[in-house]
Amino acid sequence: MLYIVGLGLGDERDITLRGLEAVKQCDMVYIEAYTSLLSFGLSSNGLSTLEKLYGRPVILADREMVEEKADEILSAARASDVAFLVVGDPFGATTHTDLVVRAKKLGIAVIVVHNASVMNAIGICGLQLYRYGETISIPFFTETWRPDSFYEKIQSNRNLGLHTLCLLDIRVKEPTLESLCRGKKQYEPPKFMTIKTAIGQLLEVEQTKGESVYSEDTLCVGFARLGSEDQIIVAGSMRELQLIDFGPPLHCLVITGNTHPVEEEMLDFYKIKRD
Repeated sequence: MLYIVGLGLGDERDITLRGLEAVKQCDMVYIEAYTSLLSFGLSSNGLSTLEKLYGRPVILADREMVEEKADEILSAARASDVAFLVVGDPFGATTHTDLVVRAKKLGIAVIVVHNASVMNAIGICGLQLYRYGETISIPFFTETWRPDSFYEKIQSNRNLGLHTLCLLDIRVKEPTLESLCRGKKQYEPPKFMTIKTAIGQLLEVEQTKGESVYSEDTLCVGFARLGSEDQIIVAGSMRELQLIDFGPPLHCLVITGNTHPVEEEMLDFYKIKRD
């Protein structure tokens, strides 16, 4: 049996009772470690926190293991109960869908235990979930690579008056270009995009496109460590949010569309207070 278990957004306590029961009965427990992270991180101390709660050793599954060595996980699930833990909800990343498809094709029974994810937790700011358009991802720009495919999606959402959730890039255990050229992998330090960087890139693309889809004055909502006890939520213009220190990761950003009076009333609690 393969259990795909959502862990929620905060710390080890956010796992559901159903999820915890599943983990405790499993022979092997993996935790995915590259599409998101819990508030305490996944260092040795973080893992020991999970292991203490679960009463089981926890194996850190990085991108290489999940995408290139998934057969090891599936082989174990054929002979015993295996838990694959995902921060947020299991289907917040397409990689996990692929794991379920592969398991089902091999005749392995799969049970999914859902949990909160960024896709629904952003409702805390008051913007109604059914008024969101397509979610976008903003990757880190490099000197030679400045992708802007997300721009048309934002444009489409705003033309329809819809809000846009922007998921910001996470780079964990990414091989350096030099090491790939040498054929021996070496990895970049972990890197998490900030709201300031995301807005800077968005404004750069807007300036290049020149179509006035958004501007420094566009109302946005910035989130840091959503779902944690020290979460930060601030509403303001892009210009204003660039000046806010949101602290440690993870960050995400919402570009607002047309707002309903009830949405505006809730957003007022998070707006930057001007003297």
